[in-house]
Amino acid sequence: MGADPEPILRAEGVYKRFGGVHALRGADLAVYPGEVHGLVGENGSGKSTLLKILNGQLQPDTGRIRASGAGGGLRHGVATVSQETTLAPDLSIAENIFLGHRMARRSGLIDWRETGRRAKASLQRLGLDLDPGLPVRRLRPDQAQMVEIARALSMKAQVLILDEPTSSLTDDAVTLLFDSVRRLSDQGVATIFVSHRLNELFVLCDRVTTLRDGITVGTGPIGDYDRESLVSLMVGGALEPPPPTADERPSGRVVLRARRLSLPGAFADVDLDVSSGEIVGLAGLVGAGRTELLESLFGLHRHDGVVEVDSQRRPHRTPRDAMRDGIALVPADRKGQGLVLGLSFADNLLMAAQSGAFRLRMPHRKRELETTAAATTKLRIRAASPRVAVGTLSGGNQQKVLLGKWLETKPQLLMLDEPTRGVDVGAKTEIHRLLLEGRAQGLAILISSSETPELLTLCDRIVVMFRGRVIASLNRDEADEAVIARL
Repeated sequence: MGADPEPILRAEGVYKRFGGVHALRGADLAVYPGEVHGLVGENGSGKSTLLKILNGQLQPDTGRIRASGAGGGLRHGVATVSQETTLAPDLSIAENIFLGHRMARRSGLIDWRETGRRAKASLQRLGLDLDPGLPVRRLRPDQAQMVEIARALSMKAQVLILDEPTSSLTDDAVTLLFDSVRRLSDQGVATIFVSHRLNELFVLCDRVTTLRDGITVGTGPIGDYDRESLVSLMVGGALEPPPPTADERPSGRVVLRARRLSLPGAFADVDLDVSSGEIVGLAGLVGAGRTELLESLFGLHRHDGVVEVDSQRRPHRTPRDAMRDGIALVPADRKGQGLVLGLSFADNLLMAAQSGAFRLRMPHRKRELETTAAATTKLRIRAASPRVAVGTLSGGNQQKVLLGKWLETKPQLLMLDEPTRGVDVGAKTEIHRLLLEGRAQGLAILISSSETPELLTLCDRIVVMFRGRVIASLNRDEADEAVIARL
């Protein structure tokens, strides 16, 4: 970094208000050339709003942004890679990298040779050896993430914003990503790294800034902090004790029994039982078939094999069939598959429970308000009003609305895919509390998670999948991180 360098990007006294909600109330941030700068805070702390101001999507009400001497956005060398990839799957790697600023000759025709050459150079800059002509849909999630970064670099970005880039990556893929970020740091590119996995900050970052309620409450070298001090800054005190681990009491009746389930290209010969009052976890690498298994049990895919619910054979051909049998699915993609972002949080909360109601009957508004108020208290949802669009809520509150949406259906089997992806430590603790409460009340729960500590905290049994097959079923006293990683 050199002696006393000037920040390549600075935010000073930034305020931003949405109606009656103050998203930012004097936020500050300074990022220096070649550093990896962590940005942390609870959901609703203002991180997303600050990032959108830095990359030019929003304008601050007051305050100043200086990027290379001027405002923010791509024009000033600031590019964002979000946790949801925005690639065009049917186009090649090269086409995606230069989408919107293609290599064109004077004639106006695309110079494909130059496009391929420059795409190759962008990939090599990240240490990747990929064919630029390969269709994006054939890439692994970590490779697609790298193509997103290569696209940002092709726009001559000097500040790279990585917003939850590891949320869907395996440990090996995270290591490759971190190696690429360090390589960019050596080339003078600054990175703003946002992650709710606090241990990643101590592995990758040089400095860290913490936001709470829209205010910068701490900034400094990462070596000045430990996990407890960062959490204390984020929440304004000590975090509530983590929920207790599952106890040893026996579970009840078998709610779900699956035998020889198979879906070509996803999983094969899967046997699975889940009982009332039991939490069963699904562990496995990305691509092991965990998501497809949950979706098949919910009627989203036509699979082979036998599914029994309460000892009755149930061919769930549609989600409506599954819901009729008391099965609910909380998907991993809350924005694309779980919520309707433009509708109010109250509408989202009630839509699944009301999906079978008689269509010509007038809504019972008083009952809806009572249900929404009770769910808001139970789930600890922070929102100005039940009528605000759910898309305006923080990620953690959106996730709690999504969980509440399916709890309102009163299911007997609740399935969750990555239930705490992209939420802060406080929201994660609350979601774990809700799941353990459901278990204590006799709910059967099936959780797929790429976070092994989460499975070890919650589950009575952990089923390990590898390349579409179940290779082990471990009781809680048999499982630890090393055993699961080896399997």
